[in-house]
Amino acid sequence: MTAAAYLLRSVLVRTVLGDELRLPRAAAMTSRNVTLARSAKAYGVLLVSGFAEPVFYLLSIGWGVGALIGAMTLADGRQVSYLSYVAPALLASSAMGGALAETTTNFFGKLHYQRQYEAVLNTPLTPGDVAFGELGWGMLRGCLYSAAFLAVMVAAGATTPVRALAALPVAVLVGLAFGGLGMAISSFMRSWQDIDYILGVQFALFLFSATFVPLRAYPAGLQAVVRLTPLYQGVQLLRGITLGYPSWSLLGNAGYLVALALVTMAIAVRRIRRLFRT
Repeated sequence: MTAAAYLLRSVLVRTVLGDELRLPRAAAMTSRNVTLARSAKAYGVLLVSGFAEPVFYLLSIGWGVGALIGAMTLADGRQVSYLSYVAPALLASSAMGGALAETTTNFFGKLHYQRQYEAVLNTPLTPGDVAFGELGWGMLRGCLYSAAFLAVMVAAGATTPVRALAALPVAVLVGLAFGGLGMAISSFMRSWQDIDYILGVQFALFLFSATFVPLRAYPAGLQAVVRLTPLYQGVQLLRGITLGYPSWSLLGNAGYLVALALVTMAIAVRRIRRLFRT
């Protein structure tokens, strides 16, 4: 690690987490989740189902609805197929869904019902290690989803292999932002019924983040709201990369997601520390 990278890490850790994160210990928490997932047969079915849903959307809407819509015009004037236009938005939605599933439903169950973290926090691990270890597992799961979905996009002609490789870390960033958000929200949840509200908001984001139509198709008031949502940032970022029309605005989209991840993870760590009084 270079001196600059070490300094940056130190500043972020001290500012956001209170100097309590140790990456090897967080990795041990992630490894524990990997071991548990490999030993649970039902988890494999869950992983496959999480990947299959966005692929079905891509094939049904991208080809089916796309045959009725025809070509879409990009900001630079180029025209692309509707399949190519909607695919990166579905990739962003898949990253969001996978991250939220792991950091809301699963994290809430481990926190309040399975009581896994009570034993874990009696070891040298800190709340920061737990939070980032769980987030690391969510990102690993999201990376598998994103890589498989990008392979489908390349096979369907929705993007090129080079652009797909460039889009993979961006999809992981989208998952990171929503993973931190989901974990922060889960730390405030009191019952399973609260997850219904999360699912409702998640579905609204899926429909109204310029996923299927350009932002200009929405009413002016709704456009202003959509521009502030995190999924819209991910959709714009991935669409710009996979379709090959980079612009300076993509840096703003990426900065939004990085800031969201840092702020929400800081909240999650402090909430876990407060819940267990450590």
